[in-house]
Amino acid sequence: MTGSIVDGGGGGAGSVYLDLALRNTGSASCTLQGWPGLSFVGDGNGTQVGASATLDRSGARPTVTLAAGQTAYAPLRIVRAENLQPGDCTAQQPDGFRVYPPGSKQSLFIASTAYTACQQRSAQLLSVRAFVPQQQ
Repeated sequence: MTGSIVDGGGGGAGSVYLDLALRNTGSASCTLQGWPGLSFVGDGNGTQVGASATLDRSGARPTVTLAAGQTAYAPLRIVRAENLQPGDCTAQQPDGFRVYPPGSKQSLFIASTAYTACQQRSAQLLSVRAFVPQQQ
């Protein structure tokens, strides 16, 4: 599997809405069901920065079967750290995201310096929904 962060429809009210995309790079089909583990990482060594994503359970959680080359998407909301009070958020530029596909103990790294993390675990910036199939 490979991962990426793709445009998910914009932003508003202090947040940006994106999609976490996982692509099956293998030669056989695979299935995903549920929510990924997701966090910002940084310090050049994969250290988690801030809180892990909360799991937004408001949507469906279908079993997604991915043939070789297909992609599944998990809607992702990132609260803009700059909108928090300085005492609530010590801003840090992350190196990217650590992602655990549902049911997996192996993670993958998605490089991205486009977002700002907070060092405090009390500052909840990430929220993710369950994976859904690729749109036709």
